[in-house]
Amino acid sequence: MKKVLIASFVALSFSGYSQTTPATAPAEKEWDVNLYGFVRTDYIWDTRKSAQVREYNLNLYPLDEVLDANGKDINDAGASNFLSVVSRLGVKAKGPNVWGAKTSGTLEGDFFGNTEGSIGQFRLRHAFASLEWSKTTVTMGQTWYPTFIPEVFPGVANFSTGILFNPFGWASQIRVKHSLSNNISFALTAYKEREFTTATATGGTQNSASINSSIPTFHGQFQFKNKNWIAGLGAEFKSLQPLTVSNGLVSDEKVNSLSFVGYFKYNNDKFHIKAYGITGENMYNLVMLGGFAGYTTPGQVEKYEATKTTSLWLDIASNNAKTAPGFFFGYTKNDGTGKDGATALYMRGTSGTRGVDNVWRAAARVDFKQNKFRITPELEYTAATWGDLESDASIGGNTTDVGNFRAMISCAYSF
Repeated sequence: MKKVLIASFVALSFSGYSQTTPATAPAEKEWDVNLYGFVRTDYIWDTRKSAQVREYNLNLYPLDEVLDANGKDINDAGASNFLSVVSRLGVKAKGPNVWGAKTSGTLEGDFFGNTEGSIGQFRLRHAFASLEWSKTTVTMGQTWYPTFIPEVFPGVANFSTGILFNPFGWASQIRVKHSLSNNISFALTAYKEREFTTATATGGTQNSASINSSIPTFHGQFQFKNKNWIAGLGAEFKSLQPLTVSNGLVSDEKVNSLSFVGYFKYNNDKFHIKAYGITGENMYNLVMLGGFAGYTTPGQVEKYEATKTTSLWLDIASNNAKTAPGFFFGYTKNDGTGKDGATALYMRGTSGTRGVDNVWRAAARVDFKQNKFRITPELEYTAATWGDLESDASIGGNTTDVGNFRAMISCAYSF
């Protein structure tokens, strides 16, 4: 009996010891690959024809009045569509350290296509690798333009993500980001346009203005970030060469431009508020109004001047996990080149002798969320002022105000 009790005590002692001893932490994976994305369908209904992309999935601004023989506006016509082409698929990977830096890579695409004729085909969005040290990160490949801030962009339901008011697009680049303190960082980016092209001068080809330039576009940006706040200031210099041969002559004429950006986001448990402003020149590649103008003198090569554009927006939304309403307002304006005598316009927002002076948009939405499923109805109104083009690419008299009301429902399942 005594032997049985001793054996039982020893067994219980070892059993208790094994329960209180910490388990050995699993070794970190040297390689790891994760698949992510979403399946999304949008229903869209518009009251007026608009400058648009991919079968009205993305609307830019309502079109100017065009009267028929009976004086009726041809563009005063509605449209609707169902689309699933923004569904997305991506892969994130990480591997062994390189030169003491953590390594990672992302490859992502959707089915939006690169042109109207390629809608439904797989389109490259992101393709980049990163080396991350304790204070410095180097990113190489195609990813967001530095003027697009992933933490601070409009939360609208429309796939536009605030396009025309907020810069949008990806570019092949190299970016070096360095932490100056716990909350402040500086990033320097050099990039070339690719997926979102710059304007093309007569006689050029897609992105020839960027390819012909011997130097990339440079962007520098300071950012402050803590638990509740993100704020940043950035500046960009761009030098493009639209043509190498103009008027039968060798040309090295450039279109040089500067732009400046500022933004902030405040976030807490209840709500968040985001604001963004950008002003500068030749922002065609950012899917914004403007571009550049050509000036031709007989017997000489074409010379260029960049058009000026200013844009700002505000977005406020709830952080509720189940039901989250939100509101967006944006405004953008074309200010021309400031130099008379333009003979050709290579810019967004023109039609013949008419052009867009300004556009504003207001949109209200409600996100209904449950686990990985989301359904978001949104009401949006976009107004544009059209007028006669002046010789400096600004807008003069004979103005017309037009508007488009859009109702949409977006449904998405993420994985």
